[in-house]
Amino acid sequence: MKNILEDERIVMTLDAGGTNFVFSALQAGVEIIEPITLPSHSEDLEYCLKTIISGFKQVETVLEHRIPDAISFAFPGPADYKQGVIGDLINLPSFRGGVALGPMLEEIFGIPTLINNDGDLFAYGEAVAGFLPFLNRHLEGAGLSRRFKNLIGVTLGTGFGGGIVVNNQICLGDNSAAGEIWLTRNFLKPETIAEESVSIRAIQRVYAEKSGKPTNHTPLEIYQIASGIIEGDKQAAVAAFEEMAVAIAESLANAVALLDAPIVIGGGIAGASKFIIPKIIEHLSGSIHDLSGKAIPRSISSVYDVDDKDELKAFITNSQHEVIIPFSTKKVIYNKEKRIAIGTSKLGTSAAVCLGAYALALDYLDKTNHYEVAINKEMN
Repeated sequence: MKNILEDERIVMTLDAGGTNFVFSALQAGVEIIEPITLPSHSEDLEYCLKTIISGFKQVETVLEHRIPDAISFAFPGPADYKQGVIGDLINLPSFRGGVALGPMLEEIFGIPTLINNDGDLFAYGEAVAGFLPFLNRHLEGAGLSRRFKNLIGVTLGTGFGGGIVVNNQICLGDNSAAGEIWLTRNFLKPETIAEESVSIRAIQRVYAEKSGKPTNHTPLEIYQIASGIIEGDKQAAVAAFEEMAVAIAESLANAVALLDAPIVIGGGIAGASKFIIPKIIEHLSGSIHDLSGKAIPRSISSVYDVDDKDELKAFITNSQHEVIIPFSTKKVIYNKEKRIAIGTSKLGTSAAVCLGAYALALDYLDKTNHYEVAINKEMN
């Protein structure tokens, strides 16, 4: 895929919230108009859809002679994202029974329309312009040949979101249901989903339990208490983030075992990474046991916090060795130590989602054009 930050094609975007819709347009990965904000009217489907149409028409008007090539944006699920059909939504209550939002926009505007969820697009944005380029630049700078092409992205906020990139491509799954990490089993409360321990409400609940007092503190205030910035039960505040980190870690341990990929963390609660990431690494560096009691490493790979300068330096230290091919004088490279990086978003969560949507549209346009060229060649 081309460098999206050098691509001149224009993609119209939408930031869809339950209260407001914010419309914009990107070119070369940069916003090229002043965003247009309209109330979502989420309680009335017809009004809501007409608002979406109006917003994109206003963007076209502002673009003047510049012609958009596609529409691409994040929208809440459940949905059949491949078909552009939105299912029953909590924060947009008028969407019920399947609304063909993507096909509607394609028919009206005459350009491809890509819709996905914010967890997937966050991971993709970090893969094409954030966390993976960050890792690979450091590897290149250290003179190493290896490059990372896979990524697990998680967002920590109102809920526990996720997205997966495999071989530099967003993984949508066969049913538009990939990356649903919130639904993994909760390591701390096995009868519940992981999100019950990985969310804003979880931070508040655990702080209240550990401090012995009801709380109306926000996660930011609990973070400030943990950091000694404001008064409160510091021990309870630290415990709230560390307990959440253990639940995150076990979900990630299962994901890493299957995908063998670096991990990037975004969302508002990622701001407390100094309490979260060390605990995740501690858990991933621990053991699990077979029935005989034999200890097995919880993660096959060593995990490095690449937000820490010393850890980053250790991560990019050369672990490659040359080994002789048996019955030959030739040698091959052997990566003796398996390594996984973990760190926070390099773009910011909102920017990563936006760039992920932009990159998804460009990738679709490139593939469609390649397919059309191949068909034309066959016909001629």
